[in-house]
Amino acid sequence: MNKTVLLLVSSAILNIAIAKDNIKIIDKPIVFKKERIDLTKEYIKKHYGFKVDNIEITPKIIVLHWTADMSFKKSFNRLKPQRLFSDRKDIAKASALNVSAQFLVARDGTIYRLMPENWMARHVIGLNYYSIGVENVGGKGNKKEDLTKAQLESNIKLIRYLKKKYPTIKKLIGHYEYREEEGTPEWLELDSGYRTEKKDPGKKFMREIRERVKDLNLTK
Repeated sequence: MNKTVLLLVSSAILNIAIAKDNIKIIDKPIVFKKERIDLTKEYIKKHYGFKVDNIEITPKIIVLHWTADMSFKKSFNRLKPQRLFSDRKDIAKASALNVSAQFLVARDGTIYRLMPENWMARHVIGLNYYSIGVENVGGKGNKKEDLTKAQLESNIKLIRYLKKKYPTIKKLIGHYEYREEEGTPEWLELDSGYRTEKKDPGKKFMREIRERVKDLNLTK
């Protein structure tokens, strides 16, 4: 069997698996050119102490977020550029690399893939090198727990899809729980002063998610 046939067979198997799980993922790439890749490599070296040739990761954790904005367009446009916006003074000193995530889930539950799943995104302090980030449009003013039922269902499907595709994934956390990972093998942050307080994606949302995926035995 030649490489072309193998590729087609593999693609068909993946499509069947996705269809079985009833998940649809739409590719909507953010800007991820050489500048962003170089900034990511610099981030890895500065914060994790690794000098890398590429930005591929081995996912071990899924981190759920909210965007703190009710607009899909605005949420996407915040993640799209390669360099951090000037108003992010809380994290600007750490790096000029813009924040991002592998996935963005709209209010109606539509799942968008923003970048390669196994490339590092800047979405959570200390854990980026081993995690896949899922942003959900909502969390108005970074206070209100307003994520939708459709988003809940889509996050559940996405978690199941990722766990099946990446057996190395063992943990599921909400962004507000990230500091509980300090001291674990996945925590790599070298700067002891680089921390932020988070509330996303809401405790109620995480309780409901965990109840629905408890059969996957994902820890925190």
